[in-house]
Amino acid sequence: MCRHEGGVAVSARVLALWCPDWPAVAAAASADLPATHPVAVTSANRVIACSATARGEGVRRGLKRREAQARCPHLHVTVADQDRDARLFEPVAAAIDAIAPGVEVLRPGLLVLSARGVSRYFGSEHAAAERLIDESSAAGVECQIGIADELSTAVIAARRATVVTRGGGAQFLAPLPVAELAAEPSLAAPDRADLVDLLHRLGLRTIGDFATLSPVDVASRFGTDAVLAHRSARGEPERPPSARALPPDLDVEQQCDPPIDRVDAAAFAGRALAEQLHVKLAAASVACTRLLVQASTGNGEHLSRTWRCAEPLTPEGTADRVRWQLDGWLTGRSEARPTAGVVVLRLEPVEVVAAGALQLGLWGGVGDEDERARRALIRVQGLLGGEAVQIGVLSGGRGPAERITFVPLGDELVPEFDPAAPWPGRLPEPAPSSVLDDRPEVALENGAGDPVSVTERGVFSSEPAALRWGTRSWQLRGWAGPWLVDERWWDPASAHVAARAQVLLANWSEPDRQQSKALLLLCHDQSWSVEGVYE
Repeated sequence: MCRHEGGVAVSARVLALWCPDWPAVAAAASADLPATHPVAVTSANRVIACSATARGEGVRRGLKRREAQARCPHLHVTVADQDRDARLFEPVAAAIDAIAPGVEVLRPGLLVLSARGVSRYFGSEHAAAERLIDESSAAGVECQIGIADELSTAVIAARRATVVTRGGGAQFLAPLPVAELAAEPSLAAPDRADLVDLLHRLGLRTIGDFATLSPVDVASRFGTDAVLAHRSARGEPERPPSARALPPDLDVEQQCDPPIDRVDAAAFAGRALAEQLHVKLAAASVACTRLLVQASTGNGEHLSRTWRCAEPLTPEGTADRVRWQLDGWLTGRSEARPTAGVVVLRLEPVEVVAAGALQLGLWGGVGDEDERARRALIRVQGLLGGEAVQIGVLSGGRGPAERITFVPLGDELVPEFDPAAPWPGRLPEPAPSSVLDDRPEVALENGAGDPVSVTERGVFSSEPAALRWGTRSWQLRGWAGPWLVDERWWDPASAHVAARAQVLLANWSEPDRQQSKALLLLCHDQSWSVEGVYE
């Protein structure tokens, strides 16, 4: 944003208030733990946030949960919970908003506001920063303040508790590592980390190195997010002033009867209202980047909070923020907690962009379906435990079941055995479409009805012609193999000798259609069983 003084455009100063390690702070407060107790917050079995005490014990972000507990045995480990983070951050936002109106929440633990009014009220920017830190401490939370000309610069300055001089944003950012451009997820696209990695490989290690590139070269070589990151690195406005007027009648409102006083009812109402809002936004061909959530209670109390987002809000993102805000109002520890249920809920877009900035999903939805699925799996993992959700990784082995290593979601995808190593007797491609755990027994027979086995030379004792499975029998239309497997022959205690064969059955399920099905058979101790099925 810009204001004009004497006909000259002057960039409005931005104040950012950052609460370090907020997910860990909120987790400790929720568990009634002292601030000095080591705490780690995990997602997908990896540490995503930890307290300063935990870092002193060697815990770091990215560590596996077990490794973190091994480094700090008395570590309190909890699963990431955005609802908890937002609920416990609302008292802090309310305390700051009480003395510095115009607070905008970027995410739980980070808020911004215009520095102009608060600095004039308290006498200077430094005095305003000291007062806001005192108010945050009174709410029981430690914070750091950063002030700069641009929002992203102010957030980076908050991480260093710095007030950047007017016009000195580029000079302040220049010596910092380029990874700082991706340090705050609420101000960057999801793939910003990939951009930082690419810049590192190109030899651009600092923000100043990146800023020296020509804007034309950046725009022609990289994507849209790189252009935004480059503007941030040069200390230029990330969102230039726009003359776009808000289309009329975008606000949505819901009368709540009976009044809402429970979080589950608030979440239901918020999701329905979010869907209504995005229907109106889609009809106007715009997307929302700043959202005002308002609520009125039965006792005449009026509550409001603005949420700012780097990317246009999706219906799910809007519903999440409405739920977080209502949860914070209804169950938070703020002194401004309403004394009655919510009777009117209202959503108002404060800032919109062209709808082209909102990426539609493959199936007609909005947002990243892969990320939504991952969030759902992480939620299941948080409810059932780290081992409850596992991912199959291609491994080394001879049989189809042996070539799959299951790894808990979030752990490094490392196979148990090297798939590139030579595996004599390995089943040739293609692999069966399904592998049977129970391995039902079958009988392989020749044309005379006699059993067929595998000799020590690794060949059939006679040519197979039919397969009998329980009370049913099928003629064979073809077969391949056998492939002999002789494992750990040097250790009699664990030695294993078996053979595999593929057979093609005629008239599998519908005799009048001449359908066929292929099976993978395993022969062990002269007995045959079904190991896999080819579709």
